[in-house]
Amino acid sequence: MTKKLLFILLLSPMVLTAQKYSANEISRFRHEAGAVTIVRDSWGVPHIYGETDAEAVFGLMYTQCEDNFKGLEQNYLYQLGKQAEADGEKSLYTDVTLQLVADSAGAIRDYKTSAPWFKKLMDAFADGINYYLYKHPEIKPRVFHHFEPWYALMFTDGSVSATVTGGINLTETKDFYGGSEKLGAVYKPVVDDRETGSNGFAIAPSRSASGHAMLYINPHVPFYFRSEVQLVSDEGLDVYGAVTWGQFFVYQGFNKHCGWMHTSSNADVGDLYAEKVSKKDGKWFYEYNGSLKPVTERKLVFNIKKVDGWEQKTITGYYTHHGPVLGSRDGKWLALRANNRSYNALLESWLITKANTFAEYKKAMSLLSNGTNNTVYADDQGNIAFWYGNYMPKRDPKFDWTLPVDGTTVATEWKGLHQLDEIVHVYNPATGWIQNCNSTPFASSGAASPDKNKYPAYMAPDGQLYRGVTAIKLLENAKNLTLDGLITKGYDHYLSAFDDLLPSLFKAYGQAPDSVKNLFSVPMKSLREWDRRTATNSAATTLALEWGGLMFRALPPAKTAEAGTYQTMRVNEMLHTISNKQILDYFSEAISNLKNHYGTWDVKWGDINRYQRPADGVTFSDNAPSLPVGLTSSAFGQLPSFQSRTMNTKKRYGYSGNSFIAAVEFGPRIKAKTVITGGQSFDAASKHFTDQAEMYIDGKFKDVLFYKSDVLKHAEKIYHPGS
Repeated sequence: MTKKLLFILLLSPMVLTAQKYSANEISRFRHEAGAVTIVRDSWGVPHIYGETDAEAVFGLMYTQCEDNFKGLEQNYLYQLGKQAEADGEKSLYTDVTLQLVADSAGAIRDYKTSAPWFKKLMDAFADGINYYLYKHPEIKPRVFHHFEPWYALMFTDGSVSATVTGGINLTETKDFYGGSEKLGAVYKPVVDDRETGSNGFAIAPSRSASGHAMLYINPHVPFYFRSEVQLVSDEGLDVYGAVTWGQFFVYQGFNKHCGWMHTSSNADVGDLYAEKVSKKDGKWFYEYNGSLKPVTERKLVFNIKKVDGWEQKTITGYYTHHGPVLGSRDGKWLALRANNRSYNALLESWLITKANTFAEYKKAMSLLSNGTNNTVYADDQGNIAFWYGNYMPKRDPKFDWTLPVDGTTVATEWKGLHQLDEIVHVYNPATGWIQNCNSTPFASSGAASPDKNKYPAYMAPDGQLYRGVTAIKLLENAKNLTLDGLITKGYDHYLSAFDDLLPSLFKAYGQAPDSVKNLFSVPMKSLREWDRRTATNSAATTLALEWGGLMFRALPPAKTAEAGTYQTMRVNEMLHTISNKQILDYFSEAISNLKNHYGTWDVKWGDINRYQRPADGVTFSDNAPSLPVGLTSSAFGQLPSFQSRTMNTKKRYGYSGNSFIAAVEFGPRIKAKTVITGGQSFDAASKHFTDQAEMYIDGKFKDVLFYKSDVLKHAEKIYHPGS
């Protein structure tokens, strides 16, 4: 299946030298740059002004490169399946997956046939990056020395991940394409303990102090994942928010009239088909509707970085009419049908930024092409709304679509797409509030939540997470909310998981022999007095989180992503089966772990849980300056997230959680506040490297400079790209 060719000579000239640009390209770059004005405000945020949308896009991409070309290039190494070219063998099978699910040939075709006005945006996207590389020959790209316009069509909805459902994992893909056995694999669930998710709240005028709708935007992603920007053109573009590195549209944000928050969705938007295959005369076939169909083959070529050069590897990719084959289980191949890359997905992502009314926003979403996100919405007419998913295939509800379905029959074929008003949604709920924290939409608006019985199970197979429990408690009785009041709720430190966990510990302790009670009396007293909120000066926080983490590890692994969202149910089921002895054993282990690592269990959370932003982004040190952080992971139900761990250090340092956070009020004039992780700049010498760090930790947001007159009053630098 695999052919290898090892290059151990000199690096290719293309890699050694910077990209050469033609005189026509350089002339075009300079013309575009001259039409763009960038104003960096007192926080380093770029406000980009152009006569046309394309000029604004050109300026946006240039500023992204100024701030973080490394992150921009990394996202395209992922999306184009070229990470092994920069990182070596360890990334090969991630690349295999990405090249299987997103064919660059399709993106090239879409670009060539795209609407002229939209093609201009993609051209400007590439020109802005290439002009930066032309003006900065000192920048040494790892792989991409020239960006092509069609790259934008490989990265279309803001989420840096491919849609793979049914629980298939990278190990299965590696086993399938990395070995010679295609039929013998036995499925073994892989535990994925990464924290993912986001929070979005919409507040109706009836609940706000001003009588205007409000929106709270809180994505949870790795730190420094997006930049804060404003794009303005004379063609009606005036949008502010967060842009994922390498994309030309605002992913989370707002314009003068409306705003949107995308939360990661577990809506079933892709399916694995179990294909019954056989081999005849050296060719693979699969059974479908009583006959055999030939498996389609495509050659995938990978350049793998080695210490002494490159290894080129060709892997044969397999496809049925359902989609790419990503692995095998129990004698059957698994083909994925999904919407990982499409022209309409990119178009929809752009059009929502220019929507000025609820009707216009719905029209953009009616392209039905966002395959990874839920949307929480608010506008200046007082509307609030929520859609669970967007791209939603119609299916026969008799099948269990959380697992691979039979690929041999027409009965499991999709039957078109559900229209926008057919998917799970909430429009202007009577309760006056909406929350989504990556859990069930059927508790999104209290008594006004959608009725689960009116929708097929595959539309929203989620259970409840503790973040959802916390959000409901905070919003259901909220009245006269101000913008600052909304931020306070979004930054609440309550851990609702311990409402379930701690009673089991107290019960086990109460029934324990006196010797155990005497041994644990002091730490147990600390937890009984704890208010279940994290704080820097709280040793109870440290102990609770250590013990709670051990209790969570006692949960049986979820066999599907959907099952993993039933957090509250799984925890309560575990608490009904776990013994008192096991609970106290975990408590004893938690105390021992803290004593072994820190010398005492009585260690304040802020003493060991720290914020630090290393100059190189990766080298953390207990000897370098850092800040105490009272937040923790959202796994226990805390709305703001600060995921931390030891980094070859004694103390824990944050690396994932809140990134760009915004609160917006949609009155006659936009009022908004934001904060980002650390600061806007990636240059450790810049004052904007950590000028928002303490604000980020404490939930103190800065005022957004939305109107140009305000921007100019706080201008730190005004320039054209390249000047």
